[in-house]
Amino acid sequence: MDNGKMGVGVIGTGFSADFHIQALLRLPEVKVVAVAGSSEAKARALADKYGIPAAYGSYGDLIADEAVEAVHNCTPNVLHFAVNRDVLLAGKHLLSEKPLAMNSAQSAELARLAENSKGVSGVCFNYRHFPMVVQARSMLRSGEIGKAHLVHGGYFQDWLLYDTDYSWRLEPGVNGESRAIADIGSHWCDTVQFVLNSRISEVFADLSTVHPVRYKPRLAAATFGQADDGDREAFEVATEDAGSVLLRFEDGTRGVFTVSQVSAGRKNRLLFEIAAAESSLCWDQENPNRLWEGKRSEPNRERMRDPGLLSPEAARLAHFPGGHEEGWPDALRNLMADFYREAMSKREAGEAHRPGPASFATLADGHGIMKVIDAILESRRTGAWVRVDD
Repeated sequence: MDNGKMGVGVIGTGFSADFHIQALLRLPEVKVVAVAGSSEAKARALADKYGIPAAYGSYGDLIADEAVEAVHNCTPNVLHFAVNRDVLLAGKHLLSEKPLAMNSAQSAELARLAENSKGVSGVCFNYRHFPMVVQARSMLRSGEIGKAHLVHGGYFQDWLLYDTDYSWRLEPGVNGESRAIADIGSHWCDTVQFVLNSRISEVFADLSTVHPVRYKPRLAAATFGQADDGDREAFEVATEDAGSVLLRFEDGTRGVFTVSQVSAGRKNRLLFEIAAAESSLCWDQENPNRLWEGKRSEPNRERMRDPGLLSPEAARLAHFPGGHEEGWPDALRNLMADFYREAMSKREAGEAHRPGPASFATLADGHGIMKVIDAILESRRTGAWVRVDD
């Protein structure tokens, strides 16, 4: 690769693939050299948009390309397992969109393969890479605000509010048995586990399908896209539009979260509030440069994203002075920068490489989230508390 840059291939041509490429273009140490899609024409259209040299109609051809050292899996959920498995077996670096697979049996196999793979592997849980999320984690880990005892919050969207809204994510055969929990609840669970440094151990779920029947356009819209008002057909919905889950964490913390893809006016609101012995902390992804800190015996305050006022771990993720706002694309860029820092280190050290604690989510982390999703679905079926499988 020219100038020692790492060659990257992106599999997929939709929303996820597009924002992955935009983030990769901000990293000086990598170069996107190939795109693969469900057809060569789709791949070529995306490749031409960003000046990428190679376009493939088969993901296997991209993986086999010797110029591709790292692969981003941005395919629909049903393909995640097969693509991830093939990349790991090829010994290449892998960054997969979530969920890691369709179920925890598949993700368990991927986690085992990752342990023996020659490449670095990770899952795109990007919310843990916001500076103020890391600031909250630092304040808990240092003991500054005492031990956490309660966490609550959720993730709210409105893009499936109407019964005429449609996406491939509504199809269990393509997306999986869970939708709102797997697609957005997984992000909330990973973020909060990361901040608390404690895993979810038990769940009790109440999930609901607001629109048991939707009206599917014969020409489907892409994720977050708008379908036209043409001919439609009714179809039964088997996955949840919304739900709430009670939580118990390994360290004794209790919690609850709500997810919804039918909350009017909420476009992408991931919110958590942690009550600890000395303070409460609240962070909202739609206002990402602020961290609210609640007090009992003194005034509440709001911490701003200013590198000079943050912990060293959080300041590393803030690239501009206070008042120069950063957001969702910057957190994704932070994730990829951390991932490729590790991948480049492994390339240079070879067999002598000894990975340190990963800031990005590993495949073991992704497998853990799949087990949480499975437990939530089991709780919905049984109406009881379910322990997350160890």
